[in-house]
Amino acid sequence: MHDAPIRAMERLDIPAVAALESVIYATPWSPRVFFDELAMDNRSYLVVEGDSGVVGYGGLLMVEEDAHITTLAVAPEMRGKRLGVKLMLALVDEALAHGARHLTLEVRVSNTPAQGLYERFGFDPVGRRKDYYVDEDALVMWATDVDTVEYKERISAIRDSLEGDTR
Repeated sequence: MHDAPIRAMERLDIPAVAALESVIYATPWSPRVFFDELAMDNRSYLVVEGDSGVVGYGGLLMVEEDAHITTLAVAPEMRGKRLGVKLMLALVDEALAHGARHLTLEVRVSNTPAQGLYERFGFDPVGRRKDYYVDEDALVMWATDVDTVEYKERISAIRDSLEGDTR
């Protein structure tokens, strides 16, 4: 699965993405939300393809120099194969290609595995959004100055860690 391709999400992917969304999240986005997101100029959505179709996806919203990671999901049966790392690398690449200087996201306060992934990418917790997920607070995280040499070195090290990984 190391070579699972990541590509731009297309409208035809939305039924599979929405089905995966409903498996992963208690309050999933509807297919309409994904259609609306894809229609916006300042959004980028990516999918990871596996043998059985879409096994992961991620989204990005650009607002001036800030890139907001709107969603990142990997099918439960595909976790532990570093697809989240690959998706994050692709989202960071996309953000940098669009001139981002800072990255932000929200994550459930109980989702410590995701928080660990984001910390690896230089995200630090900066606050909480009460009841953001209806049933739980969100931890707001930022990675600043992602356009620097230091951050590019961090990303290179993460990318290098995938080399030779056959998971």
